Amino acid sequence: MKLSSPLTASPAGGSAPPPPTTADPAGAGPSGRERIAELVQRQGVLAVLLLVIVIASFVYPTFATLDNARGVTVQASFLAIVALGMTLVIITGGIDLSVGSVFALGGVLAAWASQWGVVPALLVPLAVCGGIGLINGLLIARAGMAPFIVTLASLLGARGLLLALTDEGATTYLVPKDSLFAELGQGSVWGFGHPILIALLLFGAGGLVLQRTSFGQTLFAVGGSSDAATLMGLPVARAKIMVYLLSGLLAGLAGAVNAARLSSGVTIIGAGMELDAIAAVVIGGTLLVGGAGSVSGTLWGVLLLAVIQNLINQIGSLNSSYQSVVSGGFLILVVVAQRYLARSRRTA
Repeated sequence: MKLSSPLTASPAGGSAPPPPTTADPAGAGPSGRERIAELVQRQGVLAVLLLVIVIASFVYPTFATLDNARGVTVQASFLAIVALGMTLVIITGGIDLSVGSVFALGGVLAAWASQWGVVPALLVPLAVCGGIGLINGLLIARAGMAPFIVTLASLLGARGLLLALTDEGATTYLVPKDSLFAELGQGSVWGFGHPILIALLLFGAGGLVLQRTSFGQTLFAVGGSSDAATLMGLPVARAKIMVYLLSGLLAGLAGAVNAARLSSGVTIIGAGMELDAIAAVVIGGTLLVGGAGSVSGTLWGVLLLAVIQNLINQIGSLNSSYQSVVSGGFLILVVVAQRYLARSRRTA
């Protein structure tokens, strides 16, 4: 097997597995065992998602309805937008714990600014939340601080700013009814809600960036080995700053669209959302250590978590707390499977 550079074009779905560690002078391609391991890592969550949907459709008649599908996908679209930014961060080997608080802050800012029109309602949360992401990136990339500590501080700071803007949650900003901004969250095209379309457009753009641009390949290289990427002359610091900036922007955008859907800036949402986003990304096949992942896998991971939540609601006798139990179980299984697959690909 030939040695390959981290900048080699990634396979479909934006996944760029780490380069093999052994050379094959004959120039043979990956072994069958390696190909199977790579396929399971990238598409295993899709197979599980389809299996769960098929079983649920037979067990619960109300599950396989168009209205239920619309409800599940609209609800999942906000987490999907946040998880997209988290995917870029984790591919570089980082983590962003601030996205839940930034999501809530973006919703409050959007609702507050919506009285002046749709443009301020979008620009204000994007500017503030993007600024938080930019600060995270600068502290991590330039000051060399640990992503866990930096984004944990941002989580507390964003939540504190939210409480300050709303008088400790006593003030709720409302979005004007029948406004263009409200239509952004509540309208639909061909039966698909605007939040769904926004999420799909963003994921399409994210897939193209990871697969077809030098920036995307730089992210994989940085996650594979930051020191090696530096020696290759890649803009490591700039790449890290950009992914945290994008994570803040996407979390703020998701919060703004959610505020438009709810017609208000809700202060109590977003708690624990960062954990759901991380779970969806890892379940989707992105390695926590960085260097490999895909936006398509993240999308399937988000939908799997949303379907599980919907099934819990269908059962009726279980409360939403069971979703955390099931999500945690899936996360453990996926991490164990990833370690096994990585070991299989090294020894193949």
